[in-house]
Amino acid sequence: MTDNVNVSGSLRNRLALILTGGAAVLAAILFIVVRALATQVAQQGQDNILNASMSSILDTAIIRDGQVTLDFPYSSLSMLGTSADDRVFYAIYENGSLLSGYDDLQVPNMPAPDKDQFTTSTYNGDPIRVATGARTLIGSNGPRIVSVSIAQTQDALSATLNTISRNVALIGLGFFVLSSALALWAASVTSGQLHRLTRSVTRRGPQDLSPVTKAVPTEMGPLVGSLNTFMSRLDHTLTQSEDFIAEAAHRIRTPLATVRSHAEATLQRVEHTDNRTALQSMVRAIDESSRAAGQLLDHAMVTFRAENLETETVDLIDLLGELVQRMAPVADMKDITVTLQNDGPAVLSGDAILLQNALRNLIDNALKYAPAETAVVIDVSTTPSISIRVLDEGAGFAPDEIATLSGRFIRGKDTGNKVGSGLGLTIAKEVTTAHGGTMSLQNRPEGGACVSLHF
Repeated sequence: MTDNVNVSGSLRNRLALILTGGAAVLAAILFIVVRALATQVAQQGQDNILNASMSSILDTAIIRDGQVTLDFPYSSLSMLGTSADDRVFYAIYENGSLLSGYDDLQVPNMPAPDKDQFTTSTYNGDPIRVATGARTLIGSNGPRIVSVSIAQTQDALSATLNTISRNVALIGLGFFVLSSALALWAASVTSGQLHRLTRSVTRRGPQDLSPVTKAVPTEMGPLVGSLNTFMSRLDHTLTQSEDFIAEAAHRIRTPLATVRSHAEATLQRVEHTDNRTALQSMVRAIDESSRAAGQLLDHAMVTFRAENLETETVDLIDLLGELVQRMAPVADMKDITVTLQNDGPAVLSGDAILLQNALRNLIDNALKYAPAETAVVIDVSTTPSISIRVLDEGAGFAPDEIATLSGRFIRGKDTGNKVGSGLGLTIAKEVTTAHGGTMSLQNRPEGGACVSLHF
């Protein structure tokens, strides 16, 4: 249904892509935020333990015999044990001079007494976390500032964060998958409203131009309103076109028939050769005009009704019998015998007016091009499907023209002085196509033309 429609992507796919893209962004944000929060909480936990260790050592600092002494509690270092066997380093300073520990351990500048500091650094290429605190001791030699720095590697912290990151990544992935599934479902439900509207319009008959009354979402209201307005205008236009074709057929054919009858009557009374020749040319011109106007109107009617077939059960044998009887006077004038052959009832569901128009044009062509005292055969077969063949004993079709003769206003080169508009075969082909059939042109082996309609 979209072969001739300029389409650009799928609304469902676009909506799904937007929603899944949003889910991916939210999952990424969730991962970053949770990991940052976990890092902060884990780092705070390590800082608390380092601070407790540093404070327990600092609290043992005293001045004895004029010297600063510290008594390392066992628990001050044992509390820093981790599953990853992180290494612990320390440095103790008195007024900026190292008393004990690692002299290459980078510690911050002397902190203010009773104010702890936490820094991140590296030691021998490994990242470490350093907690530093200071106390002021009063001795006989005046105040002394003692600082203690406790450092610990962060292997356990990194392992913990990696575990948390994996878990958060799995949670984010699950969130993304679930959100994507919900996004696809939401996109399908949303686009389903359009599909239901499409099916509702598609299932309509060719003449059903009534407004769409089915409830639709608010966003589709303007679309349905425009569609209803368009169908209302189209219905009005089609009605006007049908009335115009019927009125035009009557107003054109009737005056031409009147003029022709007067010309023929005058021809019977005129004896001068030049005048008779002029009147004969007039009659021929009127015939050509009448036929051309009639077939133009027939073609317009076929074009209109082909899009709005008024189907009914049509007995092709009865229809052809009526046409043969109606066209018998034309056949009798040329001493042409018209024979209708059939192998049984031929019933077709179609537009009787269009089928009659198509078959009349084929029989009229056969009578026009068949020589006098010959036969025109109309053969109807129902095996394996319905087919109608109109055969004559004329000159047949030029082999190099068969492929193009069914085009509009195209006539064969050997038509002579026969009156025609080049629309007869066009009308027959368009009517057959509208009924799901095909038309083919052949030359008979024994001479003459054969036009076949297959339904």
